[in-house]
Amino acid sequence: MHDERPVTDIDTSSPSVARGYDHWLGGKDNFEVDRTILKAIEEIVPAARPLAQENRYWLIRAARFLSSPLHAGIDQFLDLGCGLPTMQNVHQVAQANNPDAVVVYVDNDPTVAAYGRAMLAENENTHFSINDLRHPDEILSDPVITANLDFERPIALIHSGTMHHVSDEHRPREVMQRYVEALAPGSYVAMSHFSWPPGSEKHREMARTIESTLHEMVASCWWRSNEEVLSFLDGLDVLSPGLVRTVDWWPEGPSLTPRSEITNLIYGAVATKP
Repeated sequence: MHDERPVTDIDTSSPSVARGYDHWLGGKDNFEVDRTILKAIEEIVPAARPLAQENRYWLIRAARFLSSPLHAGIDQFLDLGCGLPTMQNVHQVAQANNPDAVVVYVDNDPTVAAYGRAMLAENENTHFSINDLRHPDEILSDPVITANLDFERPIALIHSGTMHHVSDEHRPREVMQRYVEALAPGSYVAMSHFSWPPGSEKHREMARTIESTLHEMVASCWWRSNEEVLSFLDGLDVLSPGLVRTVDWWPEGPSLTPRSEITNLIYGAVATKP
């Protein structure tokens, strides 16, 4: 079951966060206007691509952990603000561990909706809903979601690089807490968010400079302190190693190349609901 509502026209005159992220990951579903986002950030930090790439690698590792019968063993996933399809999407990772795993993707970007529907058309356990993650009550009552996810059982809720696109005006902590309230005990939340190493003024200033640049281009992206990010997970038990740089969350062996400076600016955590 997929969201059958018509997709609004795709605006190619202004940069899109989803398409810009696709470009950072080496995808082809973007336009020249979207590529200007990476160019602008590279003026500040020349090796900027790892900001998106390492977040994606973290998501893959988190999805593998969440779906593995040796670890969390979750068989239903709600991926909010999923972005454009790329390599090793959540449903591919989860269904490699459990072919019966159900994944519902949610995004409000028309480009994502168009490509997502096409990619998922032949996968009966994977679904797509056109919705804005800032409105949890609408999402939690959406027929695509209520028909395919059982909120009486544990669910893995994924917020990969999403909440830093929600301004304080839209009360991101309250938004996240509404989702957490809806989850059954034994559920998990995987979240990554723009942040910086505690006590590092150097990285805090770097974050502020990038944030200012992005606001001029896409009116989005807010960096928050570790403390603020962790407050989104109130009421949950954060798993070891806690909220850490995404490159440090369950890495698969030692890094063979030096880490880009920009990997200090995105953090991730996985937590469970007691």
